[in-house]
Amino acid sequence: MMRRPMQAPPMNGPRFNEFIQSPKVRVIDHEGENLGVMYTREAMEQAQELGLDLVEVSPNADPPVAKFLDVGKFKYEAQKKANLARKSQKTQEIKEIKMRPNIDDHDYDTKMKKIHEFIGDGDKVKVTLRFRGRELSHGQLGMAVLQRVAADTTEVAKVESYPRMEGRQMLMVLSPK
Repeated sequence: MMRRPMQAPPMNGPRFNEFIQSPKVRVIDHEGENLGVMYTREAMEQAQELGLDLVEVSPNADPPVAKFLDVGKFKYEAQKKANLARKSQKTQEIKEIKMRPNIDDHDYDTKMKKIHEFIGDGDKVKVTLRFRGRELSHGQLGMAVLQRVAADTTEVAKVESYPRMEGRQMLMVLSPK
């Protein structure tokens, strides 16, 4: 019975010191100066003399680029940067506005205020027109309402998905310009 060879645990983050697999690396010292291409062992020894680690910062380059850094500090800074990026990004939500084909003017104006508010916040708006009973045979009324919505929002939004029927509903999606 043969045993499988021992594999290294999967790395999360950059490779450093003995985990660097290439025989030669382009080395940048702790002050940002390029020391040129050298053997990985030699570069690791120089880094240890300074009390630092050899960290692979650009593994896809030829040869890979490695820097003299403190690995713990490097991972901490990268994690902090990732958290800041995640915190500052805004997810775009889809808000839904429901209408009827024979909507009254005041109700229409109220819905339009909400649509403008949602688009001003940077969200997409899905306008849904619900047909009941005999209204289904008058699809042109619903199309007219959705075209009116598109015309009233031309300066702040663009039509991402043009009006289409899905069963008893007519849908249109607007997104901020």
